[in-house]
Amino acid sequence: MKRNVLAMAALVLAATCAVAQGQMQQNPPAQSGPGNPAIDTSRGNTSNNPVSGANSFTEGQAKSHIESRGYSSVTQLRKDENGVWRGKAMKDGKSVDVSLDFQGNVIAR
Repeated sequence: MKRNVLAMAALVLAATCAVAQGQMQQNPPAQSGPGNPAIDTSRGNTSNNPVSGANSFTEGQAKSHIESRGYSSVTQLRKDENGVWRGKAMKDGKSVDVSLDFQGNVIAR
């Protein structure tokens, strides 16, 4: 009888460990930080045209990011149906149309 109880306890323990390992493989723990920054400011634009996608910039963040690229008087910012912020700005004394995509690319026309 004692042997049967020990055998059952060993089986329950083994089954519990197997379930726990299966859950760990399905839901790995979160890493301490991303492998890459949300915006890579070291290279400038990664595209010649705005890239459509879910944009997490708020209007204030979009304006600040555009200004950090040398533009001033950023106005009329609106997010379009493709998730691209579009507006007007000044650079080198000229008025330009600016766009900011979810990757942080600032494009002027």
